[in-house]
Amino acid sequence: MIITIFPQHKLGKISKFWTKCVGSCHAATALREDWRNQLRKCRQELGFEYVRFHGWLNDDMSVCFRNDEGKLWFSFFNMDSIIDFLLDIGMKPFIELSFMPEALASGTKTVFHYKGNITPPKSYEEWGQLIEELARHLVKRYGKNEVREWFFEVWNEPNLKDFFWAGTMEEYFELYKHAAFAIKKVDSELKVGGPASAIDAWIPELKEFCTKNGVPIDFISTHQYPTDLAFSTSSNMEEAMAKAKRGELADRVKKALSEAYPLPVYYTEWNNSPSPRDPYHDIPYDAAFIVKTIIDIVDLPLGCYSYWTFTDIFEECGQSSLPFHGGFGLLNIHGIPKPSYRAFQILNKLNGERVEIKTDEESETIDCVAANDGEKIVLIVSNHNVPLSPIKTENIKVIVEGLKNCHTVVIERIDEYNANPKRKWVEMGSPEYLTKEQIEELIKVSEIKKEQISCERISEEAVKFEFDILPHSVVAITINYK
Repeated sequence: MIITIFPQHKLGKISKFWTKCVGSCHAATALREDWRNQLRKCRQELGFEYVRFHGWLNDDMSVCFRNDEGKLWFSFFNMDSIIDFLLDIGMKPFIELSFMPEALASGTKTVFHYKGNITPPKSYEEWGQLIEELARHLVKRYGKNEVREWFFEVWNEPNLKDFFWAGTMEEYFELYKHAAFAIKKVDSELKVGGPASAIDAWIPELKEFCTKNGVPIDFISTHQYPTDLAFSTSSNMEEAMAKAKRGELADRVKKALSEAYPLPVYYTEWNNSPSPRDPYHDIPYDAAFIVKTIIDIVDLPLGCYSYWTFTDIFEECGQSSLPFHGGFGLLNIHGIPKPSYRAFQILNKLNGERVEIKTDEESETIDCVAANDGEKIVLIVSNHNVPLSPIKTENIKVIVEGLKNCHTVVIERIDEYNANPKRKWVEMGSPEYLTKEQIEELIKVSEIKKEQISCERISEEAVKFEFDILPHSVVAITINYK
């Protein structure tokens, strides 16, 4: 394949909506020192601005109680500890209002190892009281101007009946209404939205409900995975991933944007699969999937595209002690960067303006994007296909037009042999418990190596070079011209 780059043909400024927010396990894990150390690393190296997780209102956060007289009382001490930390490292909370405190719950149905209650409230008025008290406390502690920059998202995936929400769609709308009015009662400029749905669902329904009933809504939030087969076994998940259409997430994003208009859309979860035990999360496949997906939607006007999750410190199905167990995280439990983490580092190289690219042929597996920041051109290429589908090593020839100067061309790779710590871990014998020395060795193996490659001048204002890209891998090329 021949890729021709036209660095002077600018197509618009790059908006890094994929770094706006990142996901995590339930809120109580944010009280852990190792969780905080890993998020700090992600903030510093990947630039994430917000973090979102379930369970701000869980009983393990000690938020809401009922005294002996039956009156509600509230404690936001643990919540403050988390928010104080986030602000200290330059991040902000994307507050998912879930799950139901036992003191308010109408039933006992729970989800996950940490037992988040998914039942509607016995009293929607008391639910509204909790949300108002919370919003009022946050504004008092952090100030209106600060909290106006946050997001309040009502619940998580209520369309997954009896998994995340034991009620009906109508009961969710009632939950949303009381939360939205409570938040706006404290400050009309605080941002509230939903439905935080799986599979891009309930967008027109929630919009219609809010319009008909005069309920405030500032943004639409939703989730997407190519499979949407939550918590399946790895073999079934692989089969589901294999049946997913390559690149279908982009089509669904466009549909969601159309349905939500004129409201902004915030994707508050996405990944290659919704299983926390999916081995594809730990290998270069996921890096190629991430980069391919972002290339597909890089020009779309998204509020955020929040990867699920930044760390394998994750307790929904119990905390696994295996260093590589197929968890969602960009970092494993020891803070070792996976290929997916390195994919976000490579995507962060897209600065300045996106520039025009032309290819001499269509490819079933190759996708690419390029940007020019005035000093260098960055070309990112992914070689991706869904599991069990044809894919092979491809030779890529690159021509850069309109380039008088070319000082260096540097290549960086994520593939089976580069930035792939799981491969080294398997060579170690796949130990369940790592020593300090093994952790340090795996971190070293995870690093992206830079290699200078030669380029040939083919005219006064054009150069060319070539490289091979392995299956399920990512290549970044940096062309320094100043």
